[in-house]
Amino acid sequence: MDLTTHYLGLTLRNPLVASASPLSVSLDRVVALADAGVGAVVLYSLFEEEVHREELRDVAIVETHEHAFGEAMSYFPSTARPMGGEPSAVSRYLRLLERAATTVDVPVIGSLNGSTEGGWTTFARSMQDAGAAAIELNIYFVPGDPHTPGRLVEDRHVEILREVKENVSIPVAVKLSPHFSSPGEMALRLDEAGADGLVLFNRFLHPDVDAERLTVEPGIVLSRPEEARLPRSWIAILHGHVTGSLAATTGVERAEDVAAYLLAGADVVMTASALLRHGVQHAGAILTGLEDWLARKGFRSIDEVRGRLAVPPEADPTAYERAGYVAALQRGRDTYSSLGIR
Repeated sequence: MDLTTHYLGLTLRNPLVASASPLSVSLDRVVALADAGVGAVVLYSLFEEEVHREELRDVAIVETHEHAFGEAMSYFPSTARPMGGEPSAVSRYLRLLERAATTVDVPVIGSLNGSTEGGWTTFARSMQDAGAAAIELNIYFVPGDPHTPGRLVEDRHVEILREVKENVSIPVAVKLSPHFSSPGEMALRLDEAGADGLVLFNRFLHPDVDAERLTVEPGIVLSRPEEARLPRSWIAILHGHVTGSLAATTGVERAEDVAAYLLAGADVVMTASALLRHGVQHAGAILTGLEDWLARKGFRSIDEVRGRLAVPPEADPTAYERAGYVAALQRGRDTYSSLGIR
């Protein structure tokens, strides 16, 4: 069975990709993911705040000593190691990326998580120099100011992408939120701006209120298969309308979830929650299940599956989705009308 697929111009041995998570914070874990059979690994995200914090620390050190005497420049501390002698978050990340890229036989993708313009480009170039096969921009921007115009949010995404693309030659994917007024138009804008791929969708980990402790708590919840319907719908709409790759993420637990995403039009399917929940060896179980499904349905390759259930090119996508919505409501009425709820 041929599971070979293509993503961001890269050839992958199969469409299952380990997305950014704590499972890729060390070389041993990256090796374990590759040994489990995934087609590519996205390293854990380096956060913009980490980079800026270390930049500010280094500036403070330099400003403290720069007028000490004429040879001060010769003893400014390296950004690779803060005062305590431990490698910085930036240098640790680049070192892991470099070692992983030369150790495993699958593409290793760097991940940048941030929300503002500037500061991304230098580090993106450093990722490329460290051996990243591609870069995933995880633009995590929640406009907390209610006066923020929606177009400003969209423009920021496009500008961040353009800045990074101007400074690297490797492929760049953008991990998108579903919370745009028109996710399709946002996808097309990013595609036109040069995105080599789109990852649909990012899951915002919103904080929550603990009514007993009277505190605001971080919200960390692993995804479930039922959450896949939203990204799968948009992948089905966008298939054939963008030139870049489409990566699916969220709600991938079983081989059937991967198959459903491929049928909708995804080039690759990413998972983290299932591997965190069941262990990295679960990747092998998913791939075995995918091969069984392909054989059972009479398919010989991934290419024969991709996009078979995408929105037909001649269809009106809005009417198509509306028809699906109405059909779902009707099924709900038929299913639950006998319960006698008034």
